[in-house]
Amino acid sequence: MNSEILMYKTEDGLTKIETTFENDTVWLSIDQMAELFQRDKSTISRHIKNIFNEGELIRNTVVANFATTAADGKTYQVDYYNLDVIISVGYRVKSLRGTQFRIWASTILKEYMKKGFAMNDDLLKNNGGGLYFEELLERIRDIRSSEKVFWRKVLDIYATSIDYDPRIESSMLFFKTVQNKMHWAAHGQTAAEKIYYSVNADKPYMGILSFKGEQPKQADALVAKNYCTEDELSALNSVVSAYLEFAEMQTRRRIPMYMSDWIETLDGFLKLSKHEILTHAGKISAKTAELKAKEEYKKYKALHLGDISKAEKDYIKALEEMEMKLLGEGDQK
Repeated sequence: MNSEILMYKTEDGLTKIETTFENDTVWLSIDQMAELFQRDKSTISRHIKNIFNEGELIRNTVVANFATTAADGKTYQVDYYNLDVIISVGYRVKSLRGTQFRIWASTILKEYMKKGFAMNDDLLKNNGGGLYFEELLERIRDIRSSEKVFWRKVLDIYATSIDYDPRIESSMLFFKTVQNKMHWAAHGQTAAEKIYYSVNADKPYMGILSFKGEQPKQADALVAKNYCTEDELSALNSVVSAYLEFAEMQTRRRIPMYMSDWIETLDGFLKLSKHEILTHAGKISAKTAELKAKEEYKKYKALHLGDISKAEKDYIKALEEMEMKLLGEGDQK
């Protein structure tokens, strides 16, 4: 095995951990873990046994047996444990090295909880990024194209316009125009058209391709991006991310811009990047798309009523009984 973990302290007192991965994980034997955490093998073995006995990890998913050449020149079958086990042992072992590991892990966890992400800058820089860097970029594009983030970024840019006024209706119209131009460039439909022509109660999950939980909610049905295929989503994410970078560069140059200038800038950007440019309002209004999505959602819920939880069924039944009771009281008056 070529896996390796190196733990050390930097000049500024921070704990650093470097790893050599094999097939996207690290494999260490009990001997190697004993050396890493500076404890004897019996202590490491006891911790591993407790990890499995307590159900923290399942043995057959985290242990692999490899032929290993020992110091005597003979080959033995040795159990190796993956990164999940190594981390679990690190949280249990009582030693200076264990303390250093927990400090490092807590720093990473704290950063993740505060910021929503944790990055190993040195790994991404020194290894040229590779597939992980591409995945990181794709995630960033996906986040930037989410409606909440996109809306906020567009408003930040739009607010630099000379004729900007948050009280006028053109603010919302500007966002819709920009959003529709982005969707059109990615898949040839406006946001409303994407919803209207995709939502269907008879399709699996109403035609929605992206949602949280076991079943889509009405809110999911009202977001055009949720109907995009993987290729369309990738194209949309790329267009949005590239345009926002371009627009931010324009604002940093402090060039005076009117609202209409930003639309022209977007068209110019799309033309330069060889995308189709939307020149009309689309065939379907946002209101029409919204009404259809809500109607299809009602049909979908009726068709799949058996799929909802017992608690949801009881709640619906209680509402129906309350409605009947109110109707009965109304008849008696």
